[in-house]
Amino acid sequence: MTNLIGARIKALREERNLSQDDLARIFGFKDRQTVSAIETGERRVTAEELLLAVEKLRAPLDYFTDPFLLVGEGRFSWRQTDVGPGVLDAYERNAGRWIAAFRAIAPQVGRASPLLRRALGLTRQSRFEDAMEAGERFVTEFGLGDVPARRLAEVMEEKLRILVLMVDAFEGISGAACRLPELDIVLINRHEVAGRRHFDLAHELFHILTWDAMPPEHSEEARETGGSRIEQLANNFASAVLMPQAALARYGEWSDLGDNELVARLNAAADDLLVTASALKWRLVALNWLKPARARAIPDTALRNNGREAPEEEPPPLFSRPFMEVIGLAIDEGRVSTRRAAGLLDLTVEDLMDLFVAHGVERPAEL
Repeated sequence: MTNLIGARIKALREERNLSQDDLARIFGFKDRQTVSAIETGERRVTAEELLLAVEKLRAPLDYFTDPFLLVGEGRFSWRQTDVGPGVLDAYERNAGRWIAAFRAIAPQVGRASPLLRRALGLTRQSRFEDAMEAGERFVTEFGLGDVPARRLAEVMEEKLRILVLMVDAFEGISGAACRLPELDIVLINRHEVAGRRHFDLAHELFHILTWDAMPPEHSEEARETGGSRIEQLANNFASAVLMPQAALARYGEWSDLGDNELVARLNAAADDLLVTASALKWRLVALNWLKPARARAIPDTALRNNGREAPEEEPPPLFSRPFMEVIGLAIDEGRVSTRRAAGLLDLTVEDLMDLFVAHGVERPAEL
């Protein structure tokens, strides 16, 4: 609790543009070192000081004490298109409640965070070819098989202990990576077509695995080409993970095909690999298997929805099986009530019940 309160006092101080000296005067401390010790968790906040923070900083008590809030602890990197900062901030606060709930409950039911984190040995100075090679190695080392998209989320959850959540997001939000001191999270908009979801997942995986070496921006534009150098590295890594050379080589030569044959093969191969035909096109360009001018000449309409009029799929269920297992255990053990759990997830009790079924998780006895 000490670290929780200190982190939230720091977050509120920064939000109000106050210095540590300013906060020391508010609390009546002799110097800012006391404030620094509180913010880092080295010094406990007394009950009187906590009430003073509520009064002077004009924040409710649960802002400082509620474990099911994520304030001043998580760093997000959003992948979005034409979404304003106000909308992102509002959605981030909402998503923070789900993440904080998992973070607080998981250790209580025997699902502690991983002791160690994996990392890619890449930096800003790495070549795009290095990022692609890292993606190819990831596929091999984690045994992702001929269609890596099919098992990528499972490997991230089971092998890397990254929490992957399928969410209902505002239009324009594709997903996000989030880093807490003890946990990594990837959020994916479940209403995007499957190929985009998989690309977003692999893209955010790159950010998780390179966060310390090259921290991502808080918000980035979702695109398959271009962007900052870090985003281009992420795209090259993601493309190689989802479309390794060995898988693409099975389709034979690409550059010798006529226009109609090329479009047909792009759409068919993209369907096989569970990616978008557009992403596949630019992956072939990166491999020098297709000339950039030839790729640009293919009309976007010919590749939209991999050649179909509309996507033919239902979105995956909300959140994820590991997430719902933790929620179910918490209800069974009496650590959170059914109604409280449903409220935390913005669901009715009936919807929560259906979600356990959708993920193949046994419903808590209370339900």
